[in-house]
Amino acid sequence: MQKSCTRCTAPFEVAPEDEAFYASVSPEIGGKKFAIPSPSLCPNCRFQRRYAWRNERTLYLRKCDGTGKPTLSVFSEDKAIKQYLPEYWYSDAWDAKSYARDFDFSRSFFEQFGELMHVVPQLSLSVVGNQNCDYINQAGWCKNCYLIFEAGSDEGCMYSNYIQKSRDCMDCLKVFGSELCYECMNCENSYNLRYSEDSVNCSDSWFLKGCIGCKNCFGSVNLRNKEFYFYNQKLSKEEYAKKLAQLDLSRSGIAQLRAHFRGYTSQFPNKYMHGVQNINSTGDYLSNTQNCKDCFEVMGSQDCRFVVNARNMKNVYDVLVFGEDGGAEFCYESHEIGDGARNTCFTDQCWGGVYEIYYSKLCFSNSHHLLGCVGLKKSSYCIFNKQYSKEEYESLAPRVIEHMMKTGEWGEFFPSALSPFAYNETVAQDFYTLDKATALAHGFKWKDPEEKAYLQQKVAIPESIQQTPAEIIQEVLACVDCGKNYKVIAQELEFYRKMSLPVPVKCHNCRHKDRAQLRNPRFLWNRPCQECGMALQSSYAPERTERVLCEACYLKAVD
Repeated sequence: MQKSCTRCTAPFEVAPEDEAFYASVSPEIGGKKFAIPSPSLCPNCRFQRRYAWRNERTLYLRKCDGTGKPTLSVFSEDKAIKQYLPEYWYSDAWDAKSYARDFDFSRSFFEQFGELMHVVPQLSLSVVGNQNCDYINQAGWCKNCYLIFEAGSDEGCMYSNYIQKSRDCMDCLKVFGSELCYECMNCENSYNLRYSEDSVNCSDSWFLKGCIGCKNCFGSVNLRNKEFYFYNQKLSKEEYAKKLAQLDLSRSGIAQLRAHFRGYTSQFPNKYMHGVQNINSTGDYLSNTQNCKDCFEVMGSQDCRFVVNARNMKNVYDVLVFGEDGGAEFCYESHEIGDGARNTCFTDQCWGGVYEIYYSKLCFSNSHHLLGCVGLKKSSYCIFNKQYSKEEYESLAPRVIEHMMKTGEWGEFFPSALSPFAYNETVAQDFYTLDKATALAHGFKWKDPEEKAYLQQKVAIPESIQQTPAEIIQEVLACVDCGKNYKVIAQELEFYRKMSLPVPVKCHNCRHKDRAQLRNPRFLWNRPCQECGMALQSSYAPERTERVLCEACYLKAVD
């Protein structure tokens, strides 16, 4: 079926297997099945709409509305949102059912849901199960971590995004199951790596790209199971050690090495898709997937489409973030779901064994059969937070859904205008950058930056870690890019000393932006393999200068 996007007018196709999926997740309530229609927006506009509900890194200091204690929060003080710090939100000190209300059939569903969302307390930070991790967000089951975002089961990690099951890593982007990694991107199961990307099972190396099973290598690309390689040349152990000893590892020296390596990698071919062990899948940054189409940053999943940054998903469409070990299945058009979620559609932040939940937010802990609810835990058969019997729910829920069908709301994710965040506070701005006027014209919100005077840096940061005094942790530093102040914490300085790395002169946000700009966009183009001509879908745009190959041709080219 060919359709035209109601927002951008772009044509898009709804394949027969897509229609079969929508039928499979359509709920049956009270003996009646309610068909979920095919989407009205194209995949990109649907991605953008979900992204606009996700604030990962824009944090503010404000008081918890339950305890009065100061807390970091994703909600600025000017937002009419009640928010609790996590330990209070998860406690039994309050009950979301106290905000219950009847559904008004004379008004739209989304209007009433927006009102409920603004009175039920929200989580100041989306965190759960962490220890000694006061300054993290979108993270769970971490220990002794600092300023990491979209993370899970990490220990001792700092200044990183999309990092899972890792230990003592810093300034990384999308790293899984690794330890002692610095400035690494898209690396898995690796140890003691610096300035490396797209590498798996590697250790004790600097500046790797596209390597697998390598150790003691420097400045090398597309190697397999190699040791003592220096810029793709085999050396003896003694020759390799001598080469390393001659390197200038000061800040300026490393900057030159990074620039040189970036140019050096351009002579090597690239596989059309980043990832390993994927079967019949399309997208980018995938690993161990089967029948996953148009997916990005997905691991251990099958039979999915339009899924971003998740793992252990099965039969899931249009989902942004999460999964975790428990994964999710038969879910559709949702943000931040997982940990055993199943048969949930049109939800935001629902996880923990939940099922049969529709158009709800922040519902947890084996909750099920909810419609239009916010903040419920261990609850079932509720509509707009009001408790009903099973029979009452199965009588009323169909009437509410039929009302939504008449208003054109059924089958659509929450409108952008309902998001509690400004567009430029969310990850939407990272992937679909808009100016203020355009964002407002598309129905998004916007937050102008707060005027703030920053302190001037009083000390020079030494070129090498050996010259850096312990007192650096007492200084207020100023980023050379944005001018904002930042500090070096004791845990961070210890890491630099252990890894023989200089203290950075940029704040963690600017360092993150630098890394993010090096990754391919979450978009696919049709282009041929430049060796055999096979038709490909790739995140490398056709006009880019890199040599892009299909997997078979790429494997012939690697060493």
